Amino acid sequence: MKKKTLFYYAFAAMMSLASLASCGDKDKDETSKPDNNTAQNQQPNNNPGDNPGNNTGNNPGNNPGNNNQTGGDNPSGLVPGKVELPATMTLDKASTPQDVLVAMGMGWNLGNQFDAHINGNGSETAWGQPKCTQATFTKVAAAGIKTVRIPITWGGNFGPAPDYKINETFMNRIAEVVGYAKNAGLNVILNIHHDGSADNKEKGPNFWLNIVKAAGIEEENQKITATFTAIWRQVAEKFKDEGEYLMFECFNEIHNGSWWDGSSAQYKTLNGWNQQVVNTVRAVGGKNATRWIGIPVYNTNINRAVEANCFVMPTDAANRLMVSVHFYEPVDYTLNYKFHVWGHKAGAGHDYDEKNVQTQLRKMFDKYTSKGVPVYIGEMGCVNRLDANEKFRLYYLEYVSKCMHDHLMPAILWDNGQPGAGSEKHGFFHHGTGDFQNDYSKPCIDALVKGMSNNDADYTLQSIYDKAPSK
Repeated sequence: MKKKTLFYYAFAAMMSLASLASCGDKDKDETSKPDNNTAQNQQPNNNPGDNPGNNTGNNPGNNPGNNNQTGGDNPSGLVPGKVELPATMTLDKASTPQDVLVAMGMGWNLGNQFDAHINGNGSETAWGQPKCTQATFTKVAAAGIKTVRIPITWGGNFGPAPDYKINETFMNRIAEVVGYAKNAGLNVILNIHHDGSADNKEKGPNFWLNIVKAAGIEEENQKITATFTAIWRQVAEKFKDEGEYLMFECFNEIHNGSWWDGSSAQYKTLNGWNQQVVNTVRAVGGKNATRWIGIPVYNTNINRAVEANCFVMPTDAANRLMVSVHFYEPVDYTLNYKFHVWGHKAGAGHDYDEKNVQTQLRKMFDKYTSKGVPVYIGEMGCVNRLDANEKFRLYYLEYVSKCMHDHLMPAILWDNGQPGAGSEKHGFFHHGTGDFQNDYSKPCIDALVKGMSNNDADYTLQSIYDKAPSK
């Protein structure tokens, strides 16, 4: 995520309506001994309209639960909410989506920190955040978080061609912070973040990682590819001896400025970029030979991940790749601060809220997870309300987290450190101390961790749904 523009908020509101067209030129127009833990979404009752268990098809519109018809090609036989999970797992031993879910658990983004920048020049404190400390990560881990994603803007911190040498002070600070997370027992994800940011379709990407130029001019693509290849080679070299608690994620939300739709040339270009990152990291060797790498879909959009001709997973002899998507639906609630209630008891217009979560996650499950390809939600969350409407946000976060768990998708909460209520107010932990930002932060984190890690047989989507708050 990033500091969004008004253009984004207006356009993003259409996402849940969903991009049904195929991906054409839209610019033209491990394994530990398992125990009996299962991610269960249990028996149906006699009221299909309010039943978030099995979708029998009697009332699919109002049924917010799992459709246990696996449908299509499902060689694994996995069914959402009915998968036996290992009791414990670490990323170095993980091999299946089930393993990855347990290893990564609920995550947290150190957002607007190392991805902060001034005119594309990355700086840890550029957007007003204090420097993070060991205490930050120690307290985040103590709250139940298992993975931290550290978004990074590299612009302004590397030299000219042909070496594109990364500033030693900047690289060492990244390594220091990775060390903080490692000391706290956390998994870590590093990426290239706002270097590819774009404000609007007319202007296009702002900085050097420009998908529009790369897709349209081969010389530009070669230059851009050489740049990110050099960055990833240096990062992989710096961390080649670090264990597989450390993941790399190729890029963030690569897009042309329209946020959701790109052109076939842009999709093809990003697919090529992803393959190049995998090749580069693997070639460095050391622990990189088998390190997990997150592969972002175009703008990390679920619809782009499942539609024909949009996204191609890179080839990888190590078979250690995960698909990365983001989830902020519905954006008018989670981001835009346009309305402040959510769920089937929230009043008119909210009958389909839970069902939409199921529908979107099921797309990824059917396309990837059911075929043994791990998926993680690199960003998700909801802005602060800090008033009586917090009960709806608490419900939203728990329901969505549990639903992601049932679909075997670990998730990473977006936290930009911003206190207060309103648009862009995603603060949960103070980035300098690790303390909770406000009285509502701990309950939210507790709900997210519970949804992602509680495997008790009586803790299901049904049990959460039945306790939905009323307006």
